Amino acid sequence: MRGIYNSVTDIRRKVFTEIARLAYEGGDYATEIEKLPFKILPGEQAKYRESIFLERAIVGERLRLGIGLPLRKMDEHAPLSDGIEESAIAEKYYDDPLINIIKFACNACPEKQIVVTDTCQGCLAHPCKEVCPKDAISIINGKSVIDQDKCIKCGRCMDVCPYGAINKLERPCARSCGMDAIKSDEFGRAEIDHEKCVSCGMCLVNCPFGAIVDKGQIFQTIHAMKSGKEVIAAIAPAFVGQFGASVTPEKVKGALKALGFADVVEVAIGADLCTVEEAEDFLNKVPEQQPFMATSCCPAWSVMAKKLFPDFKPYISMALTPMVLTGRLIKKQKPDAKVVFIGPCAAKKLEASRKSVRSDIDFVLTFEEVMGMFEAKGIVLEQAMVDEPFAEGTANGRGFAVSGGVANAVKQCIQKEHPDKEVLIDSAEGLKNCKTMLMMAKAGKRNGYLLEGMACPGGCVAGAGTLQPVMKSSALVKKYTNEAEKKLAFESEYLENLALITKE
Repeated sequence: MRGIYNSVTDIRRKVFTEIARLAYEGGDYATEIEKLPFKILPGEQAKYRESIFLERAIVGERLRLGIGLPLRKMDEHAPLSDGIEESAIAEKYYDDPLINIIKFACNACPEKQIVVTDTCQGCLAHPCKEVCPKDAISIINGKSVIDQDKCIKCGRCMDVCPYGAINKLERPCARSCGMDAIKSDEFGRAEIDHEKCVSCGMCLVNCPFGAIVDKGQIFQTIHAMKSGKEVIAAIAPAFVGQFGASVTPEKVKGALKALGFADVVEVAIGADLCTVEEAEDFLNKVPEQQPFMATSCCPAWSVMAKKLFPDFKPYISMALTPMVLTGRLIKKQKPDAKVVFIGPCAAKKLEASRKSVRSDIDFVLTFEEVMGMFEAKGIVLEQAMVDEPFAEGTANGRGFAVSGGVANAVKQCIQKEHPDKEVLIDSAEGLKNCKTMLMMAKAGKRNGYLLEGMACPGGCVAGAGTLQPVMKSSALVKKYTNEAEKKLAFESEYLENLALITKE
C-alpha cells in the first residue's frame, strides 16, 4: 500500500489537518474537538464501515492520539476532549506507548492460514493433497479443502498447485513486524507486545483498516510557535520529493517558514558529523577491541539489536544520531530556541523522548503530519515562496536517507584518510533482514565489518511518516545527493568547525 493515496491515507491526512487547524485557531478546545469527527465524516451514511457512528468513534481516537493523548478505555465513559486542555502546551507531551491499536477498528484478521480459493479447478492430479505432510487436505465435491487444525502452514500445497489457487492469508501488521511483536487478544484482535516493539511503524503503514496509530506532537509544536518562542525546523534529507516532484527544497524551506518556523536546517549537517564519529569509532575499535561495529543512526534498528542481541550492545557505535547532532548544533548557537525534527520516522519520536536527548530535540513531526499543517494553513506548496538553498551538508550526509548510505559514507570517510585500508561493510533493510545479518555476526562471519541496519525496507525514505512511493523517493534523494557532489565529501575545515561547535 506504500505510496498509494487510499481511504486510510485520506482519513489520516484529514485528522492531521484538523488537529493543526485546531491549534492554529485556538478557542475552546474541549468543545471544538467534539465537533471534529462530524466535520471529517459528515452526513448520515457510513462510507467505509458498517456504521457512521463506528467511523466517527475511530476518528475520535485518531484525533486523541494525534494530539498525544492516550486511547480511552472501551469499558469506561470519557469525553473525547478528556485531557485536551492539559495537552495544549508548548512543551513535549508524550505518554507511552507510541504505537497504539484502536481495538474496535481492528478487523481481527486471522494470524496465518493456508486457504483454497474459488479458483480451484478440482483437477484430477490434486498434487496439493499428495504433497501435504500432515494429510490436512481432503477432496470434497471435487474441490480441495484444508483442515486448519491439521495444517502446519508449510506452504507445499501452494507451491505445487498448477492454478495458483491456494493462498496464504496472513495478518498484514504481523507480517510486516520484524520483531514478532503482534499477536491476538482474546477476541482475535491484534495486540502489540510493547516489550518487543521498537516503534518502527511498519505495522502502522501496513494495516489496511487503519487500526494502528502513532501519537503525534503537531498540537504542541504549534503552541510553541504561538508562544512567541523561536522554533527551528531540522529537516531530514529524505524530504526531497515528499511534498511533490515539482516542490523544490527551496520551496519546502519557504513553506515551512510560512507555517511559523523561524529557520530551517537540513539534518545532513548532523549526518556529516555522525559519519566522522562513526569512522573514528571503527578505526579505534575494530578489530582490536571488538569484532565488528554497528551503526547507530536508525533508532529502531539499534533498539532491536540491544533487545535481541544484548551481548552486541557494546558493538553499536556510541556516535549520536544525525537528528541529535543537528539539534545540539542549533542549541549551541541558539540555546533558547525550540528544535523540531521533521522526518520520515515514527521511532524518532521515541528517541527524542529519551532523557539524554530531550534537551536537544523538543518535538518530532513526520512528513505526513507536516503536510497536514500545510493544508490547515492553506499553503499550496507548488506556489510557495522560494527561499535560499540549503548550504549545509555534503552528498554523503544526504545519502543517509537511503539504505546503504550510512555505511558508504563512513567507508569513504575512513578511506579519505587511510586510502589503503580495506573497509568491509554489510547492510540490511527491514528488521527481519537485520536480524539475519546479526545472526551472521554472531556466527563470526562478519568479523572486521561495519554493519548498517535500517528498520524500514528501503531506508529512511520508506519510513512510516513518508508520503511517496519508496522507489520514487530513493531516486529523487540520489539525484539531490548528486547535486551536492561538487562539495568535497569530507571537507576537513567544514567538519572540524562543526565538531568544535557541538563539543564546546
